[in-house]
Amino acid sequence: MKPEKKIKNKLELLKDKSRQAEEGGGHARLEKQKASGKLTARERVEFFLDEGSFEEFDKFVVHRSTDFGLENEKYPGDGVITGHGLVDGREVFIFAQDFTVFGGSLSETHAQKICKIMDFAMKTGAPVIGLNDSGGARIQEGVVSLGGYADIFLRNTLASGVIPQISCILGPCAGGAVYSPAITDFNVMVKNTSYMFITGPDVIKTVTHEEVTKDELGGAMTHNAKSGVAHFAADSDEHALRLTRELLSFIPSNNMEDPPFVPTLDPSNRADAALNSMVPESSNQPYDIRDIIHNVVDDNYFFEVQEHYAPNIVIGFARLGGFSAGIVANQPAFLAGVLDIDASVKAARFVRFCDCFNIPLITFEDVPGFLPGVNQEHLGIIRHGAKLLYAFAEATVPKITVITRKAYGGAYCVMASKHIRTDINFAYPTAEIAVMGAEGAVGLLFRKELVESDAADEYRSQKVAELQEKFASPYIAAERGYIDEIIEPSQTRPKLIRALSLLQNKRDTNPPKKHGNIPL
Repeated sequence: MKPEKKIKNKLELLKDKSRQAEEGGGHARLEKQKASGKLTARERVEFFLDEGSFEEFDKFVVHRSTDFGLENEKYPGDGVITGHGLVDGREVFIFAQDFTVFGGSLSETHAQKICKIMDFAMKTGAPVIGLNDSGGARIQEGVVSLGGYADIFLRNTLASGVIPQISCILGPCAGGAVYSPAITDFNVMVKNTSYMFITGPDVIKTVTHEEVTKDELGGAMTHNAKSGVAHFAADSDEHALRLTRELLSFIPSNNMEDPPFVPTLDPSNRADAALNSMVPESSNQPYDIRDIIHNVVDDNYFFEVQEHYAPNIVIGFARLGGFSAGIVANQPAFLAGVLDIDASVKAARFVRFCDCFNIPLITFEDVPGFLPGVNQEHLGIIRHGAKLLYAFAEATVPKITVITRKAYGGAYCVMASKHIRTDINFAYPTAEIAVMGAEGAVGLLFRKELVESDAADEYRSQKVAELQEKFASPYIAAERGYIDEIIEPSQTRPKLIRALSLLQNKRDTNPPKKHGNIPL
């Protein structure tokens, strides 16, 4: 046979094998996947990455099992597509489980493929994106499959804080499989088509006799609003992948880089007079802290994270003068912005992520304290509240705080106060910094006088006014240097951008240690 013909035959064989790999579990299963409202694994990869940038690894890998007749049923790729590509020109590694091949179940080789790209990502300093759509461990492979999960979990843990890890749950994710997304930095779920749970509805019904649907147990809104496991609830596969691309635009590729700079036409000296009247005069009147955030950040755009969970605190990403920043803000429009267990944990994890990846933190503070109650105390508000305190105190990235109104009690200390190494602390003239509100303070300090007074209401009003004038203002704190500057609200944006510019080269360190012992 002529050399040219041999080469041609080999090229034809390559094309044939590539075609087999791209067909997944076959045409019928691919069509069934599409009919359920989901993209195929390969479509997801192509949609997510910059056009034409995907480079695939291990396309022809097949499983090694010889039990239960599997030796006669082998598919190139073995149920997961792995490789690397570009997102807005930046390198990322990606894996996409293919539900059309053995239900996307994880085998020894399936796991090895995922581990390979995670190892590459660590070596090259690039994010890892996991597109999860799997029925779980491949039962026929037994402990080998379980070992594959553990191999992935180890890499998730070692990569944590080194490279960003984002999980998109685009179908089922059950049993041991849920622990990989749980370790990653962000989870994106799709309404009505994605589920996460340790044990499914059938097992729960058998063991506890509780009846629950898959969606109620572990659907997108359950994990976005109730458990806090997920960070975003998307309307479709496409929406989930767009959200993930946008999320990547705010964060660096690894912990040695700075976040991407995005030029803006929004003037850095833009003042907004509307901010001067945004905080209500009455300290008990609610307002939406997001109105202040939107008015201050570049192009009025705020990318909120975990919008549906613990809404008494707001977290997310924005840009100021083109620089990425993490925003943490008490939300007076919900529970008066009080800190409770869920809000503390939500904010603490976000603060630690930003600190891992060199993203400055901006805190908008309006907090009346920690939520009182037997339930909160018994569930550990002390321990959980300490997580947020620990996170802010440990963080070495630039930290800037703006006190818009209330800053009471221990919550004042926790919310990035000057005392826990916050670099620059601003306050509006409306700020109230005190151990507690004037009403509560009068009730404690003048209890005896109020009981004995013939005009208790008038006496109370007088004392409340005295305490408000003396303590419920930012000037006492400013005199002590706890507040660096009392600013006109309209000047918030220019002040923050100037402060961020000042802190661009900030260097701060923690004492040498293996790691701290955060109160988990």
